[in-house]
Amino acid sequence: MQQLPALVVLLAVLLQFGTMFAVGRARGKYGIHAPATSGHPAFERAYRVQMNTLEAVLLFLPTLWLAARYGFAGWAGVAGLAWIVGRTWYALAYLRDAARRGGGYVLGMLAWAAVLVMAVIGLARALLLA
Repeated sequence: MQQLPALVVLLAVLLQFGTMFAVGRARGKYGIHAPATSGHPAFERAYRVQMNTLEAVLLFLPTLWLAARYGFAGWAGVAGLAWIVGRTWYALAYLRDAARRGGGYVLGMLAWAAVLVMAVIGLARALLLA
């Protein structure tokens, strides 16, 4: 279980790559030339998925690292897997129909909140015991 957070980091990187790939594919399919970020609605959804995932990864990865470093590696890894599932669900739903992205978003946010709580508790314990 100690290596589970590392696996989650790798999966998060692959998820981010997948969203980048989807944007590139949509650019080609719908003729949206860089640096344009608007055009066909399917391209715009892919672009928003990529940007939203990037924003979420920026919050998630540091808190995952803190939770794992300060005593919750196994549980942080489990919550991290839930985050990956939620963000993947979010991305796939958003690409099809933006109105259906809510379930994946909620799962991802709950998983991130769990990791955040673990990070806060673990770091607080370490500071108090130092």
